[in-house]
Amino acid sequence: MKNRSLLLLVLFLFVSCTKDDNPTPYNLRTMYFPPNSGAQWETTPALELGWNQSAIQPLKEFLAKKNTRSFMILVNGRIVMEEYFNGHTAAAEWEWNSAGKTLIAATTGIAQQEGLLNISNKVSGYLGTGWTSMPLEKENLITIKHLLTMTSGIDDTKQLIIKPNLTYVADAGTRWAYGNVFQKLFNIVEEASGKEVETYFNEKLKNKIGMDGYWNFGPVFTIYHSTARSMARFGLLALNKGKWKGEQIINESFFTESTSTSQNINPSYGYLWWLNGKSKFMIPNGQTVFNGPLVLRAPADMYAAMGAADQRIYVVPGKKMVIVRMGNASNPENPNFAVSGFDNELWEKINDVIN
Repeated sequence: MKNRSLLLLVLFLFVSCTKDDNPTPYNLRTMYFPPNSGAQWETTPALELGWNQSAIQPLKEFLAKKNTRSFMILVNGRIVMEEYFNGHTAAAEWEWNSAGKTLIAATTGIAQQEGLLNISNKVSGYLGTGWTSMPLEKENLITIKHLLTMTSGIDDTKQLIIKPNLTYVADAGTRWAYGNVFQKLFNIVEEASGKEVETYFNEKLKNKIGMDGYWNFGPVFTIYHSTARSMARFGLLALNKGKWKGEQIINESFFTESTSTSQNINPSYGYLWWLNGKSKFMIPNGQTVFNGPLVLRAPADMYAAMGAADQRIYVVPGKKMVIVRMGNASNPENPNFAVSGFDNELWEKINDVIN
């Protein structure tokens, strides 16, 4: 008994001595989700995170100079930075451009978990045969997954998604090319659910996480518009692998697939998500393969929603961080459809703050 008591005393002293004298504040270690309505959203001062205070103003100046309208950083769901520039406000909406592709990817995943569709099934099973101008045997090779991964083999040079433009270039799964044919996912979800896609999206995703905004369905581009905070809400859902508070809105395994390499042609692409830290990448409007990670200055575990004119959601699991940038193109002479040199410039400034 005496020996046992002595052992317990030694263990107690060991734990006491090794305990962190400056533990991370509890509110910084727990994940926070803002209420689904109202303006309440917890914040964390950058000082509590040990960030470099002197680098914050240069970051703001850079953002303003680069035509930014809104910028947010969340850590563990709490707002650390929220800035508006060039006349923009927290209530103003802005277009996501191709960053919104991740919204329809998530909606497709929800439809699959409800048993309405299977991404391994061919597209013609939902839209009927003859939805393209390809030979039937080639059309039947295209699955929903090929639309999610940009590997349909359909000509990517034509932006207007009408049947005469949907012509054969390569067998599905053999060529990665960034194109607009992903928009057929909207039609697939409608056919599978029996509801207008915006109604289904609102019920299953938007309303569940308190987003605002709307889809603008156009003849060439279908674009989502919302406030920066709504973009941040979706980023927070993404950080938590499809879980919002206690509800698994998007199946975690599907979300993990979405943010993992989906094919070997462009390992830096998932299900309409861009992935950092891979050995090579491709970009829109070309077949060139570039060696190295997508954004050299960003964390290797980052995955991102990227849209034209530098609309961004960066999700960094290792730092429990979500970053949102909305605005006009950082370089108006070269607006880009997705990846741009702006990403590295911005991450240099962010790193000055957070490292």
